[in-house]
Parts: sequence; structure tokens; C-alpha cells
Amino acid sequence: MRRTRVLIAALAVCLLASAGLTYYRTVAVGTAMSEGAQAFLASLSAEQRATAQMPYAAPQRFDWHFIPKETRKGLQLRDMSEPQREAAHELLRSALSQVGYDKAQQIMSLESLLHEFEGSGRRFARDPERYYFTVFGDPASAARWGLSVEGHHLSLNFVVEGDEVVSSTPQVFCTNPAEVKNENETGIEVGTRVLREEETLAFDLVNSLTDEQKQAVIFDATAPREVREPGSAQPPQDPPIGLPAAKLNAGQQKTLRSLLEAYASKMPDEVADARMSAINESKFENVHFAWAGPTEPGIGHYYRIQGPTFVAEFVNTQPDAAGNPANHIHAVWRDMRGDFGVPVE
Repeated sequence: MRRTRVLIAALAVCLLASAGLTYYRTVAVGTAMSEGAQAFLASLSAEQRATAQMPYAAPQRFDWHFIPKETRKGLQLRDMSEPQREAAHELLRSALSQVGYDKAQQIMSLESLLHEFEGSGRRFARDPERYYFTVFGDPASAARWGLSVEGHHLSLNFVVEGDEVVSSTPQVFCTNPAEVKNENETGIEVGTRVLREEETLAFDLVNSLTDEQKQAVIFDATAPREVREPGSAQPPQDPPIGLPAAKLNAGQQKTLRSLLEAYASKMPDEVADARMSAINESKFENVHFAWAGPTEPGIGHYYRIQGPTFVAEFVNTQPDAAGNPANHIHAVWRDMRGDFGVPVE
């Protein structure tokens, strides 16, 4: 069926082109990513390409993190020419939805704000061009290949085979500040919240619970400082905690679905739909929601949503760069069946 749709779309494009009409090309996400990766690599010098491209089996493919680091795998935007940076961004755009790409761009731009608030005396530079692109394998071949786009507060990891994205995790979007509360010289507006829905929908859900439901959902009065096992090759396999969706009312279930969609919507429709379909096929009723910490903003809080096919974790306990409490978010989405396209053993 997928091949039939692709052939029909291709025929329609040819007919439009022969008629001299303007059209928009529609291709599968994996195909668009492969084309974007090939264009990016072709724009590089031999020396740059040696840094930006590694074998698919390279152990660096599993080396990920969202904290500031001295060095990372891949070629950073700062070491690219303007046309090369444009090719890199086109590749990133092909891997994400418009929502996801905009959020990634905002996260990068917040580095300028952090530089302004923190000054230049920090060990790790705050730099919106300190984001690294790595292609694993050959995107021109029929074999699997991988993509990593990573830097402070952003880690995006993909595996592509043919026209399909077979893995899109670990997926990490973080933001400091969670909400821009201080005037600044970067042009970022006060009130900007990159991960607004991921936080406000969770507050809506936890505060809609009855006292009895909260007893099952809130597992600790104090939020942990960090999500579990950041940087691990596979997600923690602990059983879910909290309350299953089966024990939520219809309104609460709708809010939970909206919260899951806020994570999935950063991916292109094909990937987002596959995630939500997997959740439904493994029974949405089995998805658990758990919370730690107070249930009002401005005080450290954490939540976990887990089903048979995924786990999402969100933590907001650290102050932002200007000192505002609990205004620094780390949010991850991982595949319980296996990150990086590698099944959990």
C-alpha cells in the first residue's frame, strides 16, 4: 500500500510538471532525510567529511548526552561555511516536523541568552553554533544509516532504512530558561516557553486528579534532580509506576493523549503517527502516569509517562541562568523496545 501511494504521488507530480504547473514534492521522511544527508555530505571538504561521517557500526553512534561537553562527535555548525550550515539545517528540517524544527532552533538560540546571563567565565562556552552533525553509514545506499544532531540541551538520534525512519530515539529537547522571565539583549521575548505544552498539560492532568488518584500517581514529595540514566545506550527497563490510563476519566485520558502528542508532534507526521499507533496497539489503557514533587509551578517537579513501547520523562528542578527557581527543563522520549534501532535484549 505504501509503495502504491508513492507511485501515485510520483505520477501526479510528473503530470503536474508536464502541464507546467507549480507543485510541492511529497516524499517519505526517510527518503527526504537520505537526500538531505547526501547533500550535506557533498557540501563538505574531505577533511570535514572525515569528521562528520562515521561507519554505521561505530560505537560513537550510541554516545549521546544533552549536558554541555568539551567535545562531541561530528562536525559543529561553527566549523561550517554558510552554505554548509544551510545544508545541515535542511537535513535537520527533513528529520523533524515544523514544530520540532522551530523548537530545536529556539533551543539553539537560547545559548545566546545563557551567554549573556552567565558571562564568558564558564568552563563550557554558550554558543548557538556549537551543535554537531554526524552521519553514520552511507545515506545513498539501501542499508541502514544513522543521524545524530546534538549539543547542549538537544540530542536527536535517527536510524533510516530505505524510505522509512526505523528509530527516532533518544529524543531530547531541553530548555533553560523554561520560561524567559528577564529582559535581555538577544531579542528573545520575555514569556517565551519552548516546552510550554509539555509542562502545562502535565500540570493540567495532575491537578485534575482526585485525592485518591493522586495517592497512586505521586510517588515522592520531592522531585529527582535528573531524568533516569541520561546517556545510556538503552532506556531503563523498570516497570511503570503511577496510575494507568484505564483508571483515568475521559477528560483526563484526553489530556494525557494531548501530552503524548506534544512529544510526538516534534517528529514528522509519519513518525508521530507510528508512535501513537504503537501506543494504541499496545493498549493506551496500559500507559502509566507518575509524578514527583509539588503540583504547582515554580517548585521542582517531575513526571514520567510509560507504556509498553515508550517512556517519557520530564524534570524541572534547577534554577534558570537568571536565578529563577525551577525554570530549567530536561525532557526525553525513549523507546522501551530499544533506542538507536537496536532491540533491548
